[in-house]
Amino acid sequence: MPVISVRKSVALGLVALFSFSSPSAFAKWKNPADRYAEAYKEYLGAACPIAPDSIKHFVYFARDREAIEEHPFLESSRFAGAQIMYPWRALETSEGNYDFSLIEADLAYLESKGKTLFVQLQDASFDPGYVPVPDYLLSDEYAGGAVYQFDDNNEPEGWVAKRWNSKVQERFTKLLQALGKAFDGRIEGINLQETAIGVSAADDEQFSPARYSEALKGNMSAMKAAFPTSVSMQYANFMPGEWLPFEDKGYLNSIYEYGESVGVGLGAPDLMFKRRGQLNHTIAMMHERAYTAPLGIAIQDGNYTGRTGTTEVIENDQNIVPLLHAFAKDFMKVDYMFWVNQEPYFERDVLTCFE
Repeated sequence: MPVISVRKSVALGLVALFSFSSPSAFAKWKNPADRYAEAYKEYLGAACPIAPDSIKHFVYFARDREAIEEHPFLESSRFAGAQIMYPWRALETSEGNYDFSLIEADLAYLESKGKTLFVQLQDASFDPGYVPVPDYLLSDEYAGGAVYQFDDNNEPEGWVAKRWNSKVQERFTKLLQALGKAFDGRIEGINLQETAIGVSAADDEQFSPARYSEALKGNMSAMKAAFPTSVSMQYANFMPGEWLPFEDKGYLNSIYEYGESVGVGLGAPDLMFKRRGQLNHTIAMMHERAYTAPLGIAIQDGNYTGRTGTTEVIENDQNIVPLLHAFAKDFMKVDYMFWVNQEPYFERDVLTCFE
């Protein structure tokens, strides 16, 4: 998953750098943004096999749901189940008409193998050719329903539902209610996609970072109300309009605080233990606080080789799975880990470390 677009965020801010208010921070670090830069080194000694722990481990298949069939993870007692992404447009075929047959089929199959399901609800894509929302939302009644996301080069990189539009949000709440009625207590959990989006007021005049932040909290409340029994989780990594630690408008902080207050778990894609962005956002949020709400982290495409958003295979690379696990367990204190089914790494590195 991409880091929030520089074009869409507040610039990292040399002005903010020089106005940072804590002299003691500069005394301790040359740059406060690097306060966790070497935290991973404490876990370099981690090795296989990975001992049993309290973390619930899932295998992430994105939309490749057919890949769960006869998958080797089904034979491992260390993995609780599969995390599968279901697009909004596949679940609501027309306004108010829901089809959950894909989820039902996957859940039945997993249960037959002694496993369970964690649903990821997709309302954003990272493919300009794929709109993840139902067609009816793309009408004037819903102000178009979705908008392009843009990358740092001002090129479209995907779509996102207009989460900040009240009418779109009403339809999303209806979807959550229908899903909860069908699956609460039957699935392990459900998560909403990441908070990072490449959108600004230049793309939609209704959009503002503050409005977006409040809309996300509304979606979190609706999800928790629909799923009082199964785990509910919001992936919260970056927020438009700020960049931590220097440009802190309180947006990401408020998402984590709200999740804890209403019992919605917090998670994120991409376990990047060396990258400033993740270290000062998701990782800092989890490390610096105590939570009763569950925490989760996803190891996604590229993370097995210390990168993001790539399926490229690097030959003769080091197996960093033990380091990823130890860092997430002890430094972030997560309750859930979602290991992407990227080969050859999953079978070669992950499964062997967990056996």
